Amino acid sequence: MASPADFNLSQVEGGRVAVCTGDWTAILMGEANERLEAALRGLSDVTLDLTTIGRCDTSGAYGLLKAAGMAASPPKFVAKPEVTRLLELVDRAVKAEPTRIVERHSVTQLFDRIGRGVIHLGLEAFDTMVFFGHLLVAVGHAISNPRRVRWAACFSLAERAGLDAIPIVSLTTFFIGAVVGLLGANMLTTFGAQVYVVTLIGVAVLREFNVLITALLLAGRSASSFAAEIGSMKMNQEIDAMQVLGVDPFDALVFPRFFALLLTIPLLVFCATIAGLAGGLVVAWSQLGLGPVFFFQQLLDNVGPKHFWVGMSKAPVLAVIIAAIGCRQGMEVGGDVESLGRRVTSAVVQAIFATILVDAIFAVIYMKLNI
Repeated sequence: MASPADFNLSQVEGGRVAVCTGDWTAILMGEANERLEAALRGLSDVTLDLTTIGRCDTSGAYGLLKAAGMAASPPKFVAKPEVTRLLELVDRAVKAEPTRIVERHSVTQLFDRIGRGVIHLGLEAFDTMVFFGHLLVAVGHAISNPRRVRWAACFSLAERAGLDAIPIVSLTTFFIGAVVGLLGANMLTTFGAQVYVVTLIGVAVLREFNVLITALLLAGRSASSFAAEIGSMKMNQEIDAMQVLGVDPFDALVFPRFFALLLTIPLLVFCATIAGLAGGLVVAWSQLGLGPVFFFQQLLDNVGPKHFWVGMSKAPVLAVIIAAIGCRQGMEVGGDVESLGRRVTSAVVQAIFATILVDAIFAVIYMKLNI
């Protein structure tokens, strides 16, 4: 049975003996170690008899060693082998010097971090190419055998990742179009060329802002959702179970998300175009008195459908990139929540960066082609 720690100090021939009894543990030690410290303070030729104690943990061993340190001369311990080993272990831990944290700030460390970053970037690029290759194989399987495709999942994801985004995409591009109209009105009115506000709004919305704002919103909305969904399945070993059952995760998880974005992004870009032009029309009508008939006539005469198709041509490429980045980061999730959070953040950041980079590349290509 458990009993509280206690001791009995007695005088014997050749010195004093402190016989410890009970359980010297963190729970049952109580104030016995403090009383033992007071009793041994300044004494010499002391023997600590620990043969009759019950249990002893690291807290009890530390209390005994601390009390022994109050004696004028180091006391002699008489104990069972297991208690002796515990006392030696705790004594070494108490006397060990703390590990020094050396902060090195040198040119070598700088180049080491740069090198590691370059290697990590190269590995990320290689893994991305591998992922795209596997995705192309899944697309080839879907084209060769459409009955293998999980169409219910595809259209469900298309509604959730695409159609449900129409309100936020439309509202955002409406205000973007209004801001472009306000800036154009303020600048061009100074030169008496406010009629060209319509051209500015048309080119900016049809060519750039409709697809760019849509892609950025999908990068923050859908890429993070794809990474979180697939990452959670990876953590719960559901993907491993799929592979055991002979189901390819790319066919079951990646391709439906890829197809959903590829299917819905043209519709989202079209809605963004209408909303952006509506925002510009509101500003042009309220600030400059340019009515809807004049506004749309100017669009047909000076802008035309070319800029609309230029913007629309970017949409499928951006959809593939956003879906691939979100799914790839989800497939890279480890077995802990920290890895999930890291990968979701990486999915959003990489998707936004890739969207802006690809849009800039398209702008350079179309400029060289004079389109």
